[in-house]
Amino acid sequence: MSASRLENFPVSFFSMIMGMAGLTIAWEKAHRTLGLAAQPAHTLILVTCGIFVLLLLIYSIKLLRYRQAVSAELHNPVKLNFFPSVSISLLLISIALLPLNASLAEVLWLTGVGLHFVITLYVMRVWIHHEHFEIHHINPAWFIPVVGNVLVPIAGTRLGYMEISWFFFSIGMVFWIVLFTIIFYRVLFHQPMPAKLLPTLFILIAPPAVGFLSYTALTGELDAFGRVLYFVALFLTILLLTQINYFARLKFFLSWWAYSFPLAAITIATLRMYEITGKQGFHYMGWGFLVLISTVVLFLVFKTIGAISRHNICVPEG
Repeated sequence: MSASRLENFPVSFFSMIMGMAGLTIAWEKAHRTLGLAAQPAHTLILVTCGIFVLLLLIYSIKLLRYRQAVSAELHNPVKLNFFPSVSISLLLISIALLPLNASLAEVLWLTGVGLHFVITLYVMRVWIHHEHFEIHHINPAWFIPVVGNVLVPIAGTRLGYMEISWFFFSIGMVFWIVLFTIIFYRVLFHQPMPAKLLPTLFILIAPPAVGFLSYTALTGELDAFGRVLYFVALFLTILLLTQINYFARLKFFLSWWAYSFPLAAITIATLRMYEITGKQGFHYMGWGFLVLISTVVLFLVFKTIGAISRHNICVPEG
């Protein structure tokens, strides 16, 4: 990678890991609930870990050689919110690894939890003491720090960290409601978001879908609040999918990876609903969502490789 491309290597690349890990977990869940083969999940976790290590290495070199560029991302009101995707990637990989290697999964989970807590504190400190944020700066990518907190209980409960899991779940759910209100206000009453950020609207699906998974892991049952979380996520998914022709006309940006993790989250949540209720409707929807997320991730990988080969990524923003 040339020096100029390294300097412009975006932290948002880690959203690719969120999508790949989400797909891995979806296939692992499908193996247990739909009786599918385990091999796709095993292959995907190896590929996901390999890409994560590669991205982490590249961004670490960027940090060593171009600290000013990293600092600029940390002070950018949009790019700042993609830094938690690094710790979220660790949490997701730990969830995917848990059925295969619980000890390694626990190490990654503890690392991800600690790192995400530090990043969450930093991001919220910036939000509170900012001097330049305006309403048009907010977009669904601001959910990313929140989603990481809500993810913690999925593996945390299985590893025995119940109180820590409740701590992070509480933070995530309260601030999801706060940010959801602000973002809807911004979408409805202010200028439209830039085209490159429109795919981030799919991130709206993630907090309630992941919240449902964490809540059922914490309580061990499906109650009224759990149903509210799932069906809110399902409605948002349907709402956005009805506008797919509009999204398909957008020019490809790295932000297209925002389609992937939320769709993986609703896939896993639907399979979890089938697991709990046994209702065939969730069985068929789970199959449909699994095909959809698999197709979307494959398409995004193809588009990303093409964009890299044409030098459309890792270039100065015009």
